Parts: sequence; structure tokens; C-alpha cells
Amino acid sequence: MGVHGLRVRIERCVSRGLTRITAQALGPYQTAIVRIGFGAAWFFFLLREWPHRQELYGPDSPWSWGLAERLIETNDAFSVLMWSSSDNWFQLVYVVALAAAAAVLLGWHTRAATVLFMVGVLSLQNRSVFMGDGGDNIIHLMSMYLVFTRCAQVWSLDARRAARARRRPEAAAAHPRDLRAADPGAHAGAPAGDLSAGDLSAGDLSAGGSSSDETAGAAAGTAAGTGARPAGADAGVGGVVLWTVFGAVLLGSTVAGGFTVGWALFYWGLWAVHGLWWSVQRAAARGGAAVREMRDVCDILANLVHNGVLLVIMIEVCLVYSTAGWFKIQGTRWQDGTAVYYPMNLDYFTPWPDLSHLLAANGVMVFLVTYGTVATQVAFPFTLLNRRAKNVLLAFMIAEHVSIAVLLGLPFFSLAMIAADAVFLPTVFLIWLGRSTTALGGRARGLLPGRGRRAPQPDPEPAAEAPKVSV
Repeated sequence: MGVHGLRVRIERCVSRGLTRITAQALGPYQTAIVRIGFGAAWFFFLLREWPHRQELYGPDSPWSWGLAERLIETNDAFSVLMWSSSDNWFQLVYVVALAAAAAVLLGWHTRAATVLFMVGVLSLQNRSVFMGDGGDNIIHLMSMYLVFTRCAQVWSLDARRAARARRRPEAAAAHPRDLRAADPGAHAGAPAGDLSAGDLSAGDLSAGGSSSDETAGAAAGTAAGTGARPAGADAGVGGVVLWTVFGAVLLGSTVAGGFTVGWALFYWGLWAVHGLWWSVQRAAARGGAAVREMRDVCDILANLVHNGVLLVIMIEVCLVYSTAGWFKIQGTRWQDGTAVYYPMNLDYFTPWPDLSHLLAANGVMVFLVTYGTVATQVAFPFTLLNRRAKNVLLAFMIAEHVSIAVLLGLPFFSLAMIAADAVFLPTVFLIWLGRSTTALGGRARGLLPGRGRRAPQPDPEPAAEAPKVSV
């Protein structure tokens, strides 16, 4: 092969790579399971600590409001709890953080929910910096990463709404009279200048667009060409209301001096970018080719940001395990194979004392678990070069976190780490898991009194084939 042939091959590889990272938001199932995992971890943690919320993050915390204020003035951290020392304000922030975690878990207006989720995590954790563990640090980082990902492409209420919006114009085209009869408010014969099914590019209905709160509205707008009432007109109201409220809060807090310059620029930037995206989506649904081209450019930029942040998440997980493994190697207890023995004999970390003492009494088991933990953490980043080795080691790591949750009583730390590990799970396995969960839920609903058995409806999948991420 000559120099010219080698150059052609390199150019083709670069072209395919650029096309892949710009045309789609990669890893839709991986980012969805990360969103669900961290949303669940934070939601159930806040729910479990509801009786103790005052001592953890509220006015009764050992880390008083004054101490927190002095620390935040030093490190420029962000916490809306520092806006007021009132107990009512703390209760409101705690409840909103709980609701935001539930919205992220369900994928409801995910773009707005992830921002609110991040605000809740940062506000509570920065209020009491000593109330947490390694799992809280992972949640702290991931709450910021999720804001920049399209993590609701599948397994979310947003994806379900987008799928229904796509099906509506199809049903209208097949049975226009039936649909108009079923919807008295439908437009009888839309003018030719209105949006038709051919006015939307494939990017709106692809994997990259379904995470948007407003994409459902844009896709549903195609129903106007068939005489149907656009379902998305109502579907996008929730997102508009949320972002309007956010804008009002931002304006008031900025005027009152509640933000530092850096945080003010960050939040106003988020608000402006999402407002621009919503405006472009609406304009593209009614405008010409130039506006739709601008919308496609915005979609490409959003895909680039998503894929870049997805890579950052993967690197972050590798760094967590590699640094933890290399630091363990330097410890004498890890070197002699007895490190696991000691936490299993501490009352604080033994929710099941009999089981912990039984395992700790087995010297061979302690030795194998100690060395196995170090070997797994050190080797994991290198196994990414081999799919089978990576999947086997990933299974061991998840099993290890499950055992930590049971034996050491750290369920939320383990759930956070498993959610982070999920970014490396094989796409085929995640699709099987989603279908199995849907089928199980359908059978469970069929057993309820007064409910007939229905065939389980699969969760909507990305319209474009989802590329695998490190599988």
C-alpha cells in the first residue's frame, strides 16, 4: 500500500468517526441506566434520611449554617441553602431535591429535571461537607455530567411521549376521519403552508432528539398536515413552565446577589442555551430550509457535547478504580491480605453480624477477597481493550458492590458505584434487561384485580441503530 492509499484510508476512518460522533448521541441505553441509577440512589437516600434531614443538612446539623457560610465564601462552592437560614427554606429545598431526583429517575422533562437535580445535590452536599462517603462524591460529579447528556433517549417518560407523538401522525394518515371524529378540537383541513410530515428531518426522530422536552412537540406538530390536533402543543407546556420558573428564580437571585459571578454565568448560560434550542425547534417546525439547517447544526453540537461528556464519564470511572487500586497496593493490610477482615468486625459496618463474623473467620476467603479486590480495580481500565475480559471483570465488580451493600451496610454507595459501572455494560444486555423488565411489569399488572392480561408493550427505542459503547 502506497502513501496515497494510506492517506485515503486515514481520511475515511476520520470521516466515519466524525460522522458517528456528530450524527448520533451514542450510548442511549448506557446513559439511560446511569440516569436511572443515580436518580434512584439520591432519591432513596433522601427518602431514607427524611427523619434525620435536620441533623444532616438542616439547622440542627453539627456543621452549623455559619460554618458552612464561611467555608463557601472561601471555596466558592454553590448551595441555595446559604440564601437563608430559615427552616422553611431548608424544608422547601429538601422537598424540591427529592422531587427532582424522582423526575430524573422517571425521565420526566429531563433537561429541566437534570439541572434541578444538580442544584439539589450541590446545595445539600455543600451545606454539610462532612456528611457523606465515596458514593456521595460520585453522585456530586455525575449530577453535573448528566446536565450535558441526552440521557432520556430510552426508558423515560420523555421518550414515551416522543414515541406517541410520532405515532399520532401515522394514525392520522391511516384513519384521518376517525381521528378527527375522536378529537372535536382538531383542525379540519390545515392549510398547505402548515407543517407537514416531510418538513421534519430524520434528526428529530432519531435517538439524539428524543431526550428533549420539546422534541415531542415538534414531532407531534406533523399531525397538523393531516388535520389532527398537535399533541405536542400540550406536551411541551410542562417544559416551558419549568424553564420560565427557573428564569424568574435566576433573575431574582442574581439581583439579590445569591450567585458568584462564575455560578451566575454558568446557570444563565444553561438557561440561554436551552431557550435557544426551544426557539430553534419551534421555528424549524414552521420556517424554511435555513431555519431547519440551523436546527440541524444545534443538534450536531448537542450530540458532540453528549458524546464528549460520555467519554468523560468513562474516563472518570476508570480513574476512580485505578487510583483506588494503586493506593490499596501501598497499604500493608492490603499487601498481607487481611484488609477486608477489619471492617467486617466493626459494629458500625456489620448490619448482619453473624454473617460478617462467619465470613471474617474464614482466612482463605478474606485473603481471596482482599487480593481479588485490588486485582480487579487495578486491571479494569486495561480490560477495556478486550470486550470479553471487560464484561467478566465488570460482573465481578458489580457483585463486589452488592456484597458491600449487604455485608457492610452501604447500599447507596454501592448503588452509586453500580450506576457508574453501568456506562460500560453491553448494549445487548441492556436491551434484554429492558425488555425483560417490561414483560415482568406487564405480567404483574395482569395479576391485579380487574385488569385483563395485556401483551407487554416494549419501551420505545431510538429510531436509529444505537452504537455500542465499549462493549
